[in-house]
Amino acid sequence: MKALKIFVLAAIAALSFIKAPPVLAQDTSRALSSESVIETIKKRGVLKVGLSTFVPWAMRDRNGDLIGFEVDVATRLAEDMGVEIEFVPTAWDGIIPALIAGKFDVIIGGMSITPARNLTINFTAPYGGASLGVMASVAASKDIEWPDGYNAPTVTFACRRGGTPCTYIQERFPQATLRQFDDESQVLQEVLNGNANAMVSSQPLPAFTIYENPETVFAPTDEAIQPTADGFALRKGDPDALNFFNNWILVNTGNGFLQDRHDYWFGGRPWADQIAQ
Repeated sequence: MKALKIFVLAAIAALSFIKAPPVLAQDTSRALSSESVIETIKKRGVLKVGLSTFVPWAMRDRNGDLIGFEVDVATRLAEDMGVEIEFVPTAWDGIIPALIAGKFDVIIGGMSITPARNLTINFTAPYGGASLGVMASVAASKDIEWPDGYNAPTVTFACRRGGTPCTYIQERFPQATLRQFDDESQVLQEVLNGNANAMVSSQPLPAFTIYENPETVFAPTDEAIQPTADGFALRKGDPDALNFFNNWILVNTGNGFLQDRHDYWFGGRPWADQIAQ
């Protein structure tokens, strides 16, 4: 009888041990959830979004306010979360370090998903995309043949520092001179003023600029270079935030919101008169 009692007690203890992991798992899950940036945003009441100004993703209107595709996307996201929106304009070459340092919660700024970036940060599923285009100066480049003629030390390219166009130029035109700038407007002016032969940038910026300045700049090629997929960027180690943002993108792809906003900002220039000149 004593041996049976000992066996029963041991069995109960064993069963208790078997049941313990689910409780522990629930506690672990709650701990991970409480550490998510989603909880921080809800408690703060403000979604902080990092971006860089770049037509038509994000730009200043005549009143100095931010408008553009990314602005519409981030604003709708904040509304759906029931919080306010705060934009944190940041130089492109420093935007990933700023995200990691906690300067804002997420990057919604037309950032292409690349393996190199994904080693440092997490990306959501794509919510948009683009391809690179080329714009060249008529005065400086009209007699240069694309693409081989542009791979020469006498040819100067301009690009936005830290962007994929700079990497493309370095790999495709290693002999050319490359000038990098912190702001896309500086890149445009270099080519418009004839100080650089050409620029490479995400469409539709080259196409829009050529349309407005046909006597000054032209497209040496109509090739859609390196089509990309863009995702929200967030800090690693936050599965709750990744899940929420992915599902938000899924819902707003299905209901047509993302396509509608993309068509408005990229399909033409009905917003052109809103921009500060």
